[in-house]
Amino acid sequence: MTRLVELLRTDRPLVMGILNVTPDSFSDAGQFLRPEIAVNRALEMVRQGADIIDIGGESTRPGAQSVNSALELERVLPVIQALRKESDVAISLDTSKAAVMSSALPHDIDLINDVKALQAPGALEVAVDSGLPVCLMHMKGEPRTMQQNPHYADLFAELMDFFRERLDACQRAGLTRDRIILDVGFGFGKTPAHNLQLINRLEQFLVLQCPLLVGLSRKSTIGKITEDRLTGSVAGALAAIVHGARIVRVHDVAETVAAVRVWRSIQEERLIGLER
Repeated sequence: MTRLVELLRTDRPLVMGILNVTPDSFSDAGQFLRPEIAVNRALEMVRQGADIIDIGGESTRPGAQSVNSALELERVLPVIQALRKESDVAISLDTSKAAVMSSALPHDIDLINDVKALQAPGALEVAVDSGLPVCLMHMKGEPRTMQQNPHYADLFAELMDFFRERLDACQRAGLTRDRIILDVGFGFGKTPAHNLQLINRLEQFLVLQCPLLVGLSRKSTIGKITEDRLTGSVAGALAAIVHGARIVRVHDVAETVAAVRVWRSIQEERLIGLER
């Protein structure tokens, strides 16, 4: 049983801290390229209350260029190895490449987080054999082009059809639904209006009976609402939780954890305090 499976058996929302070890991510580009700096940042997020650390070596911001597996592994593997020596935190690998997934598996990761929903060559097979939970995200198009006038005839119907198709494909391959998390892909081939609709009606996807992950932290839609992307991101994370998100993927862990504790205290009419 992975650490993430144990966490998902609790009844509280989970906070996933973002660790981009890339030179071109939209919010923290280049800050954590050196493994020792990246690990220190990960440990800081653990101290702040992160349940999961999501480590990615390829930017998926709008307009981003792809990188090869060798470079991606050069970025992520030293961080995964060093972090696991220092902490028992759940580690998520943010990748779409089968070669990166398979190379990381021996290093005690807990989740495969794939923005392409296991559609790249070999990815589904590696995920099945890994025995790990996976997160399948919806993205319209590719990072290079996804924000060039994205259009949907029916936003919710198209996402529902996509998820059902991917769930069926996973089931046929031997990846059971109890190992799957879904991500509606806030900002991935969606306009600001689409993004707001998805969060406001997130409950519609609960019919698929998979935990929902939402990543809206510091994204451009938040920036169009407020210049204060930190506060805006925390508010958005709480809104996502209220509407059914089980995991929120964030840059600002301490602030999000504090907000979630206050919300839970109000919901449960008891002081959550510093307990996890």
